Amino acid sequence: MRPFYGGATVICAAFPAPTHRTLRAHFMPSPKSTAFPSAVQAVLLFVALFLCELVVGAALRDANGWLGLNGMQLGVLSTVLGNGCVFAVVMHYQQLTYRQLFHPSPISVRTTLTTVVPPALLLVPALMMTVIAALNLLVLVAPLSPWEESLFSRMADGSVAATLAVCVVAPLLEEMLFRGIVLRGFLQRYARWHAIVGSAVLFGAAHLNIYQFLVGLVLGLVLGWLYERTRSLIPCIALHATYNTGTLFVGDWPTDASRADTVWTVLLVVVAAVVGTLALRRMLVAPKARKRGP
Repeated sequence: MRPFYGGATVICAAFPAPTHRTLRAHFMPSPKSTAFPSAVQAVLLFVALFLCELVVGAALRDANGWLGLNGMQLGVLSTVLGNGCVFAVVMHYQQLTYRQLFHPSPISVRTTLTTVVPPALLLVPALMMTVIAALNLLVLVAPLSPWEESLFSRMADGSVAATLAVCVVAPLLEEMLFRGIVLRGFLQRYARWHAIVGSAVLFGAAHLNIYQFLVGLVLGLVLGWLYERTRSLIPCIALHATYNTGTLFVGDWPTDASRADTVWTVLLVVVAAVVGTLALRRMLVAPKARKRGP
């Protein structure tokens, strides 16, 4: 597999990994940068989105006499419509097309799907295992409240609406917002890792509970780095959707698993993560940058 940095071919030039000087020049613009959103604007954007979803949800509940939807279906529909309203305003304000939002990279969608997405998906089992272990420790310190137990039960109730919400709607809309709009703007205003960490913190905080904050922070750091390297939402959506699907259908580690099964599973997960990381690093990080870290 050819690397994506440097070189004269289209593939090699697609995701150039800049040198230290060009990184500073590109990701540390002047203080007068007016790229949208700033950190404050991002917080206000989330508030507007939350209020919009509340208004749309209230209108749908009033009209539910003839819609005939259950609670989960109403929630999914209000989320989609609320996000749609906010996205329409933001994209009009920024004069963005959906092509520019989803895949502004010069590399083709097909190449991204075939070369970046597969190694990115190899990271999912390790992410799941890490997050599950961290959540189990967190629950020991801060047990779930009845409201949180009810929330997570509804998300995993096995209904079509819940499955679509977790596996399709959430990854698509969240990546459009947090990576496609927020991180896109942050990378033009702030230093590279300040932008990635800041967007990950906002991603976690937007879930409004400490458990999903932890998940969002870890996942947001990985997704943020992936977006910064590729400038494409395609691998981010694929990784996010696969992670959500895995957590929904796999859940916690089975308590009756034998020691041998556990050892082999952990070994396979580690191998997959190492292979995926090395493949992404080879494609997306220039040789000089590798010596300093991704």
